[in-house]
Formats: sequence, C-alpha cells, structure tokens
Amino acid sequence: MTVPLFEISDLHASTVACAPGQESVEILKGVSLTVYAGEVHALMGPNGSGKSTLASTLMGSSQYEVTSGSVKFRGDDITDWGPDVRAKVGMFLAFQYPQEISGISVLNFLREALSARKGIEMSVLELRLALMEWVDKLEMDAALLERYVNEGFSGGEKKRNEILQMAVLEPDMAILDETDSGLGIDALVSVSKGVQMVRSERPDLGILAITHYQRLLDHLQPDHVHVLLDGKVVTSGGPELAKRLEADGYESFR
Repeated sequence: MTVPLFEISDLHASTVACAPGQESVEILKGVSLTVYAGEVHALMGPNGSGKSTLASTLMGSSQYEVTSGSVKFRGDDITDWGPDVRAKVGMFLAFQYPQEISGISVLNFLREALSARKGIEMSVLELRLALMEWVDKLEMDAALLERYVNEGFSGGEKKRNEILQMAVLEPDMAILDETDSGLGIDALVSVSKGVQMVRSERPDLGILAITHYQRLLDHLQPDHVHVLLDGKVVTSGGPELAKRLEADGYESFR
C-alpha cells in the first residue's frame, strides 16, 4: 500500500500564551487531510477560518501548540519537529506575507538555504548561473538577486521570489499560503505558471494551496478541494467544489 506523502490526522492546535494571564485560544479543531505524491490539494475558507494558522502549524511555528492529533511526512510523525528540520527533509512554505530580510541578498539567502537543505556548497557565481533559467521563466529582473530579500520588492516580485526558492530547493511537499494574495491578474498568471513549471520538472511534488478564491485554482487545477470553516474541514470534493463556493459562498456549507 502506498504511504501518503503528507498526512494530517485530527489536528487540534491553539495559540501559545506569551504573557502572564493570557489564555491560549484553540483555532484548529480537528483537521484531517491526506496528500499523495504528485497531488494538488486546495484548501479554501473565509477570513478567520484557520487557514494561515494551519499553514504555520504544519511548518512547526512556535506561535501555535498542537494539543492533539498528528502530522506525518512520508510516514514519519513530524508533529514535534522544528521548522528547520521540516525544511531540511523536504517541506516548503510560501508565505502569504513574505518577510523582508535586511542585509542578506537573495543570492546569499538561496546559497545558505541550499547548503542547509541539500549540503550543496556553491559559489555565488555558480549559483547565479544556475538560477538564470528560473529567473527568466518567472519573468524576474535578474538585478533582484543582488538586492536584500524582499526589501523594496513589489507584491508580485515577492511571490515570484517565493516560487524561485521552491524551484531551487526542490521540496517534496509545498504549502502555498494564499500565494494569490495582493496580486494583479498578470502577476497571478506569471506566479501560477511558475508553480506549474516547477511541477512539470518535479511531478511527484505534493502541493497544498491555501486560498480564498477560485481564480488561483483556474490555473493550478487541483485534484482535491477542501473547505475549512471554524477550524475544521467541513467538506471535500473535486474542482467542482471550488466553483460551487464561488457561486454559493461559504455560508452554504455551515
């Protein structure tokens, strides 16, 4: 029997209380979802449903505490693993709001990340030459490679930079947290094409695309669609489910 690439089982998670007297709040209330190699899953839900909390929890963010349930990657229970370990074994998160990292160029960032992920030591020149094909494919300005990570980048440039990282680091499981957020039509098409190009080179890549809207899914063409409401997956189906959501809204699933 084929082992799932990624398996979330009855996952419950709460915010971590950081100050005296502050109480934790349960946000994820029993999420279950299974991704096999090569599949694209879309997770859709309104604001406040727990989508970004789920993305952060799946990558081991210290802001959230798993109170019950489990997360497995290639059959291994990774529920207690740190974010760095998850990234090294082949998990990747494209952030909804990519962070600026002052003082570190995109090239040096990718050089260090590639070394940590695969143990590959490349000079800046070697890496630059290796990146140029993807820079062209993603319609990026090559000058961005010399700039500090995401500093002064437009929304589209930040999202393309995330896809560039995904292409270079070659993860086995990618979580795309509202990659379409803040993008115009042209930038959305460019970023979506980039994801599809990465998939064409890595057909076993599993993807969990988290989004509000149908428009991203028109380009990614998911195999499965899940609806998250109030911290739970309330229904799952095929691509037609996203179209139903677009027509009827989330209230029809409550």
